[in-house]
Amino acid sequence: MATVKARPFDFTLVPAKTALIVIDMQRDFIEPGGFGATLGNDVSLLRAIIPATARLIAGFRKAGLPVIHTRECHAPDLSDCPPAKRTRGKPSLRIGDPGPMGRILIAGETGADIVEELYPLPSETVIDKPGKGAFYATPLGDILAGKGVSQLVFAGVTTEVCVQTTMREANDRGYECLLATDATESYFPEFKKAAIDMIIAQSAIVGWAATVDEIVEALDD
Repeated sequence: MATVKARPFDFTLVPAKTALIVIDMQRDFIEPGGFGATLGNDVSLLRAIIPATARLIAGFRKAGLPVIHTRECHAPDLSDCPPAKRTRGKPSLRIGDPGPMGRILIAGETGADIVEELYPLPSETVIDKPGKGAFYATPLGDILAGKGVSQLVFAGVTTEVCVQTTMREANDRGYECLLATDATESYFPEFKKAAIDMIIAQSAIVGWAATVDEIVEALDD
């Protein structure tokens, strides 16, 4: 066991039972021309966490611990994309529309894939998810059970949407959850702060929060 200097209090890390989940570090959310940009967002805010996320992934790989990547994307025929999701708002491009990196958020298209700097190793698990949460309509729960995992460290985007949703899903399933604060981001910095405050409130009601350096230091102990 190792101790992570976390908020709201120290997190006792059990490496043999821990996995890293990197949420949706995809080109469609992080690079110009993708879905995030079509919604009018400044994607440079999300790109800024790539170095810290890379350090976290490297720390888990060095420790020989599981790294699981997720991608929010849909079937080419959009059978798993509810119309209410696709038609919401007024983006310049909608899910499934042709974009500069292929059809927006469609499985197998370039834009739906993970950015090159954080690309999964062939041995690492990649989960394609049709919703915000990584447990919904995916085999993630069975995969974690097969690995004997009971603690999850989270990174990725966006903090208040897919990351927080997955943490809440995990919390309800009995996992102890730790968020890497400098390896997650929002298009709205105030939303990131609010999400982290909600996660750690009331004695870690959803989970704990710590920096990448604090987590990697514990892994190295």
